[in-house]
Amino acid sequence: MRYPIYLVGLYLACELTANVTASKVTVLGPFSVPAAVYIFTLTYTLLDLINHTLGPQEARRVVLAGFIGNAVLAGYSLFAVQLPPAAGWPAQEAFAAVIGNTPRIVFASLVAYLVSSNMDVTAYAWLSRRTRPWARVLISNGVGLAVDTVLFVTIAFAGVLPVWPVMIGQYSVKMAVTVLSVPLIYLARHIAEEGWQPSES
Repeated sequence: MRYPIYLVGLYLACELTANVTASKVTVLGPFSVPAAVYIFTLTYTLLDLINHTLGPQEARRVVLAGFIGNAVLAGYSLFAVQLPPAAGWPAQEAFAAVIGNTPRIVFASLVAYLVSSNMDVTAYAWLSRRTRPWARVLISNGVGLAVDTVLFVTIAFAGVLPVWPVMIGQYSVKMAVTVLSVPLIYLARHIAEEGWQPSES
């Protein structure tokens, strides 16, 4: 079996891009959501593609690789913010505002990612012989994104912001993006027909 490294690379790139762009808050209808919400939600459908193509065991390894990548990005970003700026460099405050998430936000992001992504892998694998591909994506992503939203918002913002409105807004937008991303899972069937057969769990 040829290993679809491009698919794993795209997933990891989207994960890291989501972390870098999460600090900007945007407006979508009545909801305020981070700019990363679109590409972050896409990672769950990409993870389903990886699960379908390589099997749940390999998908969990990819999740672990994503966790390590996110941890390195977060840790080095905090380190870079603390480095003394060169004399005359005017962008230290802007750099810190964009890159330097608080330790609480970083911890919330890492915990939510690891738990919710593994939940998504488990749910998709369980559904793989029980439902149609589009239903697997919607249900597994619905579970994973719900866990991610509840964990992240609670750990990051409890006691600082009213968490329920934030949860409802983020989850609504994430599920809307999930619906739009459903056609991607049919790409996995094409890939499998071309010779990349999914691994057995």
